[in-house]
Amino acid sequence: MKIVYFTVTGQTRRFIKKLGSEFESYEINPASEFPEITEPFVLITPTYEDAITEPVRDFLDYAENANYLKGIVGTGNRNFAQLFIFTAKDLAEEYDTPIIYAFEFNGTSKDVSNFKKAVKKLES
Repeated sequence: MKIVYFTVTGQTRRFIKKLGSEFESYEINPASEFPEITEPFVLITPTYEDAITEPVRDFLDYAENANYLKGIVGTGNRNFAQLFIFTAKDLAEEYDTPIIYAFEFNGTSKDVSNFKKAVKKLES
């Protein structure tokens, strides 16, 4: 399954690199034209206020991209308590898509393993 992700600080990009070559990935870049995605994908998004993560919604609303969104993964800092992964929670509600996993910062090796299991479960 394809992985689409957004990063501000590079933490999510570091997590993607930990996944190795098992997944094809695309980084949402607000300065570039969005591609049309025509295959199922999982979205990984960090937690920031809406103004910062607006490119994620713009990407999902481009062409038919949202129709291929199968799961959302949230990243953030657990110190923010109820605000942990609130961007992922908002997107899950808005696009009627399940949150399949969550992790802090750039993830641990356990997060990589759990993420892969969650994606495989989603594929079956």
